[in-house]
Amino acid sequence: MRTGRVDGRKQRWQQHKIDRREELVDGTLAAIRKRGGDVGMDEIAGEIGVSKTVLYRYFSDKSDLTRATMERFVETTLMPRVYEAISDNLDEYTLVRNTLAAYVHTVDADTHVYRFIMNNGSTDKSMLADFEKLFADIVTAVLRDRAFDRAVDTEGLELYSYVLVGGVQLATDWWLTHRPMTAERMLDHLTMMAWSAIEGLVGTGGSPERFNATDHRLPARDDS
Repeated sequence: MRTGRVDGRKQRWQQHKIDRREELVDGTLAAIRKRGGDVGMDEIAGEIGVSKTVLYRYFSDKSDLTRATMERFVETTLMPRVYEAISDNLDEYTLVRNTLAAYVHTVDADTHVYRFIMNNGSTDKSMLADFEKLFADIVTAVLRDRAFDRAVDTEGLELYSYVLVGGVQLATDWWLTHRPMTAERMLDHLTMMAWSAIEGLVGTGGSPERFNATDHRLPARDDS
């Protein structure tokens, strides 16, 4: 009986710690959105209304807090919008553009949170790798589903997904930093790039042999 009481207290403490971490992540997101993506632990603690010691009681370091913040942002903000885009019964081209738009518009609307994650996650390669893998897995699943209907070889689909996700993520990061064009204009270019890659994949049936056997020439200049 005594062991049961001890275990009960332990379980209650573990649940309290989980709940408290969730509350602190909520406070961290609010602090980031108010103070900016380069906010420090002291500022986060101050905005939440706790000491930095309290933060370190529930998070081992800033990387731990950053990972928890990233997971919350991805699970509650970014992924629902991406899932909504890919779940629509649309033609493939519109599906590609809408999915890209969901990603770009979401991080653009929450730039401070995105910057906090990317800046502080740069020292934790596994954190960013998890971030990219999540999106690559989603893209792979969509490509595999569409490829089946067109008898496209699926051997290279995961590789395609990582190239697309890595390119889109890096390009969006560059755009957020420099903003040389509007979001819609940037999406025009991203869509052209992604669609051309997917169109090429389907055109060769996903076969490197068929691709290598093709005469590769750039189209002639069109002066019309």
